[in-house]
Amino acid sequence: MKERRVVITGMGALTPIGNNINDFWDNAVNGKSGAAPITRFDTTRFKTKFACELKDFDVSKFLQRTDIQRTDLFTQYALVAAGEALTDCGINLEQISPYDIGVIWGSAQGGMASFEKEVMEYALSRTPRFSPMFGPKLLLNMASGMIAIKFGLMGMNFTTTSACATSNTAIMDAYSYIKLGKAKMFVTGGSEAGIIESGVGGFDGMRALSTNNDNPEKACCPFDIARNGFVMAEGAGALILEELEHAQQRGAKIYAEIAGAAMTADAYHVAAPHPEGRGAAKAMELALEEAGVKPGQVNYLNAHATSTPSGDISEIKAVVKVFGMAPENLMISASKSMTGHMLGGAGAVESVLCIKAIETGIITPTINTQHIDPEIPATINIITGKSIMADVKVAVSNSFGFGGHNSTLVFKRFEP
Repeated sequence: MKERRVVITGMGALTPIGNNINDFWDNAVNGKSGAAPITRFDTTRFKTKFACELKDFDVSKFLQRTDIQRTDLFTQYALVAAGEALTDCGINLEQISPYDIGVIWGSAQGGMASFEKEVMEYALSRTPRFSPMFGPKLLLNMASGMIAIKFGLMGMNFTTTSACATSNTAIMDAYSYIKLGKAKMFVTGGSEAGIIESGVGGFDGMRALSTNNDNPEKACCPFDIARNGFVMAEGAGALILEELEHAQQRGAKIYAEIAGAAMTADAYHVAAPHPEGRGAAKAMELALEEAGVKPGQVNYLNAHATSTPSGDISEIKAVVKVFGMAPENLMISASKSMTGHMLGGAGAVESVLCIKAIETGIITPTINTQHIDPEIPATINIITGKSIMADVKVAVSNSFGFGGHNSTLVFKRFEP
């Protein structure tokens, strides 16, 4: 069977530093932080009092009242990002078979906000007046289902979940099914809406979150010696993946090609990564091998880098295993320093930055990082402070999740 090439023809983003692709990209290029005090609930008794919430976002400007009433926030975010990506790709849905477009979407936590709200109300009243939509709102697959319902997409439809690697997993599955000829197009990505009391409290209980409450904008500082935990975020990222010939036949704009993807498992610990980055390195090696790319050809790596003490070092050790102690062409940045960690939505949003780097020749910075951990070799080129211009032909995106899930995507400049 002939393997098909897969390209990206549309993108959408809903992030703490921009509610659409253009605003997100402009603010990322300018190194803006999305961290600020939490407004969703009273944080008086919480260790962590800040997060990366969406700013000036009114879902009623995007969705009808009925859609809002029957969905959780994570699904609403998914619908907005997916809608932007579909508009961006220029597809006329009335002129193609609805079975030609599928949806593979991801979320790590799903409808936690709806669950917390209704269970807390029940705990206070002891009256079981649960919403008839309570069950559907919780389901992880509801985002993919609602995207299909809203836009009339009748192709393959399901949800992936692999903690913080989730949306990379969704993108990998969409890529693989198109390569195999089982679909022509996919809406894919991930969304998360976990800035709630139980979400923040749970991660605080693990001591996973930064507690730099006095200076939240600088709290996420990947690779810095002073890093002390990640910053929770919310939002969504969406990509339109399309079989190359199908895209060319309809005259679609092609942003980049996705040429390789791989997953591995650490099989090590429920939350900590393998200390030597063994599984992460193998994921990168396999993805590059599938893409037909040698390590020395990679120009940019968007690191998972959440600003946790063990995670950042583990990833750098994996990078050294794959690219060497002094990779000449490789530039690394950690966009979570600006957006915070969107958990199941992170990989898709970071893929957008990889694709934009290829398209524009701009690599966005790692902000807040001033004193790089001495465990990181000085020969590793981490882009800090400001964006830089670079000729990016190949970009790699890493996402790693609790449970030991490792995922890597390889994007290339499109060559006909």
